[in-house]
Amino acid sequence: MAAAAGASACQAAPLPAANSVFTWIVTPDEDSCHTDIELLGKSAAPSSVSLASDGQQVTLRFAKEDMPKRAFLAVDIDKKPYSNLLTRLESPRVGVMVLSDETVAAMKKGGTLLIAWLADEPVSAKLAGSDQGIADLKVCGAQVSAQHRANLAARQEADARAAADARAKQLADEQVALVRAQKEAAEAQAAKLAEETRQAQAQAQAQAQRQQALDDQRRDAEQQRQEYLQRYYGQRETYPPPSYYRPY
Repeated sequence: MAAAAGASACQAAPLPAANSVFTWIVTPDEDSCHTDIELLGKSAAPSSVSLASDGQQVTLRFAKEDMPKRAFLAVDIDKKPYSNLLTRLESPRVGVMVLSDETVAAMKKGGTLLIAWLADEPVSAKLAGSDQGIADLKVCGAQVSAQHRANLAARQEADARAAADARAKQLADEQVALVRAQKEAAEAQAAKLAEETRQAQAQAQAQAQRQQALDDQRRDAEQQRQEYLQRYYGQRETYPPPSYYRPY
């Protein structure tokens, strides 16, 4: 490819005998528009490239085996080379060349596009109607790109609203869960205090009952003792005191 580019830069490759004449059919894509170009060489096998535009840039897209990751290659327009930066995409067979303003201007006014490095031999195509075709391509690309950006912004806004709603719902759920947890903790604490109070009251009641039982036992014992003393001492005969104990 580098050798072919150098040869193209030094002197334009001879045009093949057959040239492809194509119609500028512009097709919208997701974020740009493209038109396909079929280039022919001396052999019968054609090579295809696509001109694409987003309204600002015009790119040349193609497929080729053993493509370098980056290269500075030339395309010939009316036997004059125009070099542009080529970048390989994620697929090792697909490359994109961003055409300079000079290259695009030459294509609009040019009659023949020739690429020496695209196939095993130089391939070319007639550029009849390229002025209007490239203008239509850029207008279509600008409209599609603007619509794509608007749709993307709408999706991003919808995603942002959905994310905000999700965060608000999550916050509300967390607050509800916190309130529920606080309520459950308060109820558990109240139940614990109530149980402790009940146990304390039960213990106090049991202590009072034990004390009452002890008091009853003491009272019964004292009553029994008094009854015993009454029975034992209450029947004995009493005598008056001696006379000498009489008071004067």
